[in-house]
Amino acid sequence: MGNRSLRRIIDKLRQAYGSPSPSRITDPFEMVLYESVAYLVADEHRDRAFENLRSTIGLSPDEILAASRDQWQSVAELAGSNKRGQIAKMIKSAEIVRDEFDGDLSQILTWPFKKAIAALRKFPAVGEPSAEKILLFNKAAAIMPFESNGLRVVVRIGFAPELSNYSAMYRAAQRAVMDDIPADHDWLITAYHLLRKHGQTICKRATPQCELCVVRPDCDFGRLS
Repeated sequence: MGNRSLRRIIDKLRQAYGSPSPSRITDPFEMVLYESVAYLVADEHRDRAFENLRSTIGLSPDEILAASRDQWQSVAELAGSNKRGQIAKMIKSAEIVRDEFDGDLSQILTWPFKKAIAALRKFPAVGEPSAEKILLFNKAAAIMPFESNGLRVVVRIGFAPELSNYSAMYRAAQRAVMDDIPADHDWLITAYHLLRKHGQTICKRATPQCELCVVRPDCDFGRLS
């Protein structure tokens, strides 16, 4: 990796995009619902679907479990479909909070890291990266999670090899930056947002715009493009 620095990368991205807005959704159960409410849609679409869920049904486990079929139909229509069983996932998530967490998922924020991750992994829409994101956004863990767009950025830059095993690639990227990141929640949250935005707008999967990239001098992929 040489002298490559994630801190320097984030500084360049902050100069290019500005500081991201504070995270709008941080409640652990609401973050679980946000992951489940729609499938493979743009952020703006997911936001609309989530706000429709809030206004049509509510965001507490009790409200989710009390919702009628007509209410869920309205949610599914705005979400785009229910092809991936989003409604069942949200109902199952509410049942887990009711049955295993006494109706309050936020208690995990005081638990040891591994125990909290294991608890979040019980939910159908939450993988390990999402679990780590929930803990970071609630400032319960100082860890660098990567959303898929952000992971693509750090892999292309050269922090970790591109691997067919997504989980192995994710862990390799985390290990590579571990010694170069501050144990500061706000910095880590900012880095998460900026890497994701860069992956969505410039470092796209199929059509990366390397000629516009502010981190190209630091990037293995960009120098070869």
